[in-house]
Amino acid sequence: MAKMARRAILKTVVPAITAAGVLPSSTLDSLARVAGKPRIRQSASRWCYQKISLEELCAKGAEMGLEGIDLLNEEEWEIPRQYGLVCSMGYGGGGEIPNALNRVENHARIEAAFRKSIPHAAKAGVPNLITFSGNRDGLSAEEGSRNTVAGLNRVKKVAEDHGVTICLELLNSKVDHKDYMCDHTAWGVRVIEEVNSPNVKLLYDIYHMQIMEGDLSQTIIANSHWIGHFHTGGVPGRHELDDSQEVNWTGVMRAIASTGFQGFVGHEFIPTRDPMTSLRQAVALCSV
Repeated sequence: MAKMARRAILKTVVPAITAAGVLPSSTLDSLARVAGKPRIRQSASRWCYQKISLEELCAKGAEMGLEGIDLLNEEEWEIPRQYGLVCSMGYGGGGEIPNALNRVENHARIEAAFRKSIPHAAKAGVPNLITFSGNRDGLSAEEGSRNTVAGLNRVKKVAEDHGVTICLELLNSKVDHKDYMCDHTAWGVRVIEEVNSPNVKLLYDIYHMQIMEGDLSQTIIANSHWIGHFHTGGVPGRHELDDSQEVNWTGVMRAIASTGFQGFVGHEFIPTRDPMTSLRQAVALCSV
């Protein structure tokens, strides 16, 4: 089947399924087959593996099928390339979790950092840089949204010019990041829609959004146009993707694959046993 025909089927069938409110796994599998079995490109977050060197993580990750390493500082961006990987999500000065785009006083600092880091990311083959909303700290959702849109509008052109995507992360404010503003998909989507740039997307963290709202597969399919990156983590506890927690990872990966997503799913769980064994199992589980 021609590529255009496959795309046409996805554009008509996926919205129909979403509207109907049903996502049977057999249908998702069929959509994946129609789309040519889109492959989930996987990466791993560096901070979860601090007891081993970045070089070892890259070497072992490449052996098990990873294509990238997430959340590296600029001085580390070139290291994965030595192992046939990329830095799939970099730090580029997008603020800090509690203190970022929802405050106008942070905009000049974040803009200056991105104007410096985005060209470097493009040169190093880093497709994504992370940013945050910041905490509410008494700010209304409406004002925080306006401020975040304004901040992203200041940097979207440089991202577009260099082919790098700025990803605004969704985090939970219930367990890990109290008072964080971008804690629901709907709020994040409103911001990204308003910015309306192909190079400004959401980082949809599956762990965090399972805690805040659930309904993962439906939400991902309905909002796939606005999502540029995913993170994983077992719920509860942010540990291995296994039968000790509540997310159906195969089902969620099928939902992602059914949209034709071409970005990365980054593993961001904290291993409780041999870390490379846990990572290898996660990679196998998410290879749909």
